[in-house]
Amino acid sequence: MWKKLAIIGALTVPMLGLGHSASAAETTHRVDSGESLYKIGMEYGVSIKDLKAENNKETDALAINETLKIPSSISSTDKDLLARIIHAEAKGEPYAGKVAVATVILNRVDNDAFPNSIREVIYQKGQFEPVSNGEINKPADAEAKKAVNEALALHGGGSGSLFFFNPSKTDNQWLRQKEVTTTIGDHVFAK
Repeated sequence: MWKKLAIIGALTVPMLGLGHSASAAETTHRVDSGESLYKIGMEYGVSIKDLKAENNKETDALAINETLKIPSSISSTDKDLLARIIHAEAKGEPYAGKVAVATVILNRVDNDAFPNSIREVIYQKGQFEPVSNGEINKPADAEAKKAVNEALALHGGGSGSLFFFNPSKTDNQWLRQKEVTTTIGDHVFAK
């Protein structure tokens, strides 16, 4: 499923830190002590599922000094847009709620009932209030940016939420009839 995102969005080579090397065609990561697929996925903003597939891994086990190929991620433009919608939609909500908002958008991209790109999902008419009131144009904070990378790392897992709402701010009965997947802070997530 993640490949759909990578093909639709512009492909970028992730920023590299210490212990990493890249060529024009491939980014790699050398595993250090204490690292996990989750931590590496967070660092690069790529899914654990895709890391395992790219490296033909059947388990989460890693060896120190093992070299992993890092799959392509979404573009920095899409990461920024996703962080800005999270910041606008989930300001004041717990961190887990911010990750869940990003997950809803990624799940929509993967779902045939919604547009095929992050940008199109976010700007789909009538879907997100911050688009209509201009809050989407404000810069994201560090926590929203971190939530993007966590949602990308966990992409492909979870309960498949496609919607979220604050019950104290909407009386939309259509949303209230959806199957609730979880509640985090003031937001109810549903599919």
